Amino acid sequence: MGISGQAQDNKVDSLPKNNPQVYNFNVMDSVANRRNQLNQTNLSVLLAWSAANIVQGSISAGNLTGSKQHFHRMNAYFNTVNLAIAGYGLYRLQQTKKLHYTLADNVKAQQKISSLLLLNTGLDVAYMTTGMYLQEKGNTQSNDQTKGYGSSLILQGAFLLVFDLIQYVQHQQNGKLLNQYLGNLQLTTTQNGVGLVVPL
Repeated sequence: MGISGQAQDNKVDSLPKNNPQVYNFNVMDSVANRRNQLNQTNLSVLLAWSAANIVQGSISAGNLTGSKQHFHRMNAYFNTVNLAIAGYGLYRLQQTKKLHYTLADNVKAQQKISSLLLLNTGLDVAYMTTGMYLQEKGNTQSNDQTKGYGSSLILQGAFLLVFDLIQYVQHQQNGKLLNQYLGNLQLTTTQNGVGLVVPL
């Protein structure tokens, strides 16, 4: 089955059975480009947040005592991982942003990013829940380290939860164009075989 375009004169062009070439449409590249732009912006935000927390956390942990010292220390530890994730993500993005995406590629990429962000929101809630448990335990046992680590996890989890939810909404809005495009597809038969007709 192939994908073909339908011009304004309603002329139908379908793919021959022996030619499984896949065509790229401008709308497909538009969805992919917007997705790449969103990913680049959001990864840059995560990179900046991580770097700021590492620098500030390292400095403050050396100058403070008690639970605040452990709070800033955990901020630095936690964001070392975030920094690596953001850096690798930006590196991978540069390798793939020039690719052309077919309809199937875009559907797969859209589903992947949506599923990943929903998974992340679950992890974010887990961070916050763990942080609240540690904070309460630290208060009960008068343990500055446990209390500080708990406060840090609450902060980091809250930031990431808001961050991931914003990303999810952005990608869902971008995916609406793809859904409209899918809704316009029509299955038809011609002398060359079976094809999908796309109003241009």
